[in-house]
Amino acid sequence: MPEFFGGGCGREEEGRSCGSTLFLNLPEDVLALISAHLLPRDLCSLSRSCRSLRSAVISSEKVWLSQCRRVGLPPRLLPRWRAGVRSYRALCRFLTAVSPLLGLWVHQNPELGNVVFVLWGFLSVVGCRVIPQELGPLGLAAGPLLWSPVFEILADVDGSPESFFLHGREADDSLYPGMVRSIHPDCNVLLLEVDIRHFLPRSLTIRENQTAPPFSRLAFCDRRRLLNIVAGRVSLKVPKDLLTAPLFPPCTSSNSFDDDNSLLEERKSALIKIHKLIGGRVDWRDDVCNQSFDGDGLSPLPSVTSTGRRSNFFSVAGYFRDGLRQFIGKPRSPTISSGLKKGPSSSSSESKHAQLHEFLRGGDTIGLSLCATNMRLTTYRAWPNMHDNRFALYKLPLQLPTAGQEHAGLWGGTFGWPPGQSSEDKPGKALFFLLLSYEEVDGRLVLIATKILEGTHYVLHPNGSAMFIVKVDEPSPDPFPWKTYGDSVPVEVNRTYSGEGIANGYGFRYPGSKPGSLFEIQNGHLAFVWKESKSVLTMQRLEIEDLLKKGERVPALPRIANFAYLTKSYSNVFAGFSSSSGCSSPPRFS
Repeated sequence: MPEFFGGGCGREEEGRSCGSTLFLNLPEDVLALISAHLLPRDLCSLSRSCRSLRSAVISSEKVWLSQCRRVGLPPRLLPRWRAGVRSYRALCRFLTAVSPLLGLWVHQNPELGNVVFVLWGFLSVVGCRVIPQELGPLGLAAGPLLWSPVFEILADVDGSPESFFLHGREADDSLYPGMVRSIHPDCNVLLLEVDIRHFLPRSLTIRENQTAPPFSRLAFCDRRRLLNIVAGRVSLKVPKDLLTAPLFPPCTSSNSFDDDNSLLEERKSALIKIHKLIGGRVDWRDDVCNQSFDGDGLSPLPSVTSTGRRSNFFSVAGYFRDGLRQFIGKPRSPTISSGLKKGPSSSSSESKHAQLHEFLRGGDTIGLSLCATNMRLTTYRAWPNMHDNRFALYKLPLQLPTAGQEHAGLWGGTFGWPPGQSSEDKPGKALFFLLLSYEEVDGRLVLIATKILEGTHYVLHPNGSAMFIVKVDEPSPDPFPWKTYGDSVPVEVNRTYSGEGIANGYGFRYPGSKPGSLFEIQNGHLAFVWKESKSVLTMQRLEIEDLLKKGERVPALPRIANFAYLTKSYSNVFAGFSSSSGCSSPPRFS
């Protein structure tokens, strides 16, 4: 076997079949079948062992097609995506790089819920925010689910996942081009930062011995201001044809499937061209270091016309006159001098943050960047403990249903009976997103329902709260309060669990709990009933990707807030986009 995967034929073995020759003589279908059991890094290692193997591995379309199938992209999309890149190897490069981003991402603020779901677009991944909303009169399955775009990452012809666009809104919907700095295979934190790079070759020799502090070491006010300044400089007004084009493939049942896919291809090509033309980089030195810009002689702000041309792109004097100059050009002498007078204990807050001018010494140009990294995070009842001053999203791990843990996953719920549908006297019901996960607590397996989205106008309980916790091994003795559904269909209870549901406690931040029971009923539904009040939260499993594809797109939040909304908010910041004028609130539990 080692000879079969050997490094090639020696000169003394001329005329004899070596391992690589035997391997290469296998039919391409067999090679593809073998490669389906290997990882991309294994194929790369194999290609390094022999020149002929390298050529065979690189050039074989079927080998890399089998790798693309492993990533999870729907097979029907592979031929269309292949047409947009050089080869299946390039496509595999993109799919492997961005696939760790797929799934649910959240933030603590606003407290109603900040849920971003990342799914496949067209030669791209798209992050979509689910809007806190009410359930329409047709129920959850009929939708539409309201959503807004947050960001997207597109592949170029070589499969490079570097083209990044942040979505946002100013007077109109806008795009903010940037770069993807890195994507960790096990990423759990998604950071929006400002990246600094050298643009001019001469700078490499002038500053080659100087290292700049990372963006994360800047003070929060500096990071926030720098992000907003850069986003304002690279902002692109979205042309109408791009604004109305879909961001991801429609459902296969859609009557306009082929037309939508054509629009996706045209949209992707246009965005790649825009990204290559604009680049999303700003030369900050044109303002700070060039003393010829002063007073009324400042250059106008750069703009991008509808034809995609740049006008005065690298001149940022006007913006930085009111932006960077006031806190780059002047040292923070009062703070520093007081620190020298009072000793090191007084200057601890100053030393832990890097100065902005130190960060900008690292290069000539600045731009938006996206970094998917892996951090050591602590969790409480499946909810990550988050930093309140980072422009970040945090990934929620989704447990897959297994034997004995059948209810793990994402569920949607509403208060009231019968489940799902609203009635004439209550035209809308607040939609809740719940993450159901299993944990061992004191040696017992429990099922925890973590609230990640709440469709009310004013939040009832903190984001990440446990709506209920039940003991898997403890059946409930309580009967289900209702005998039938609204259409007189008898209710069938399959299993019951004892537990506790959320209730009012010591203020908003520290809710209490009261006894209740979880009922597993027909049609795959779950219902948690509070024992004392008989309030009921009914749930059904969500296929969020399908709901988004059938959903309704609404405008995004402005600029950086559209990525991470760091302002504390207990109301619905998307209330203007709600599909219903009235809002019903779930019952409070005293």
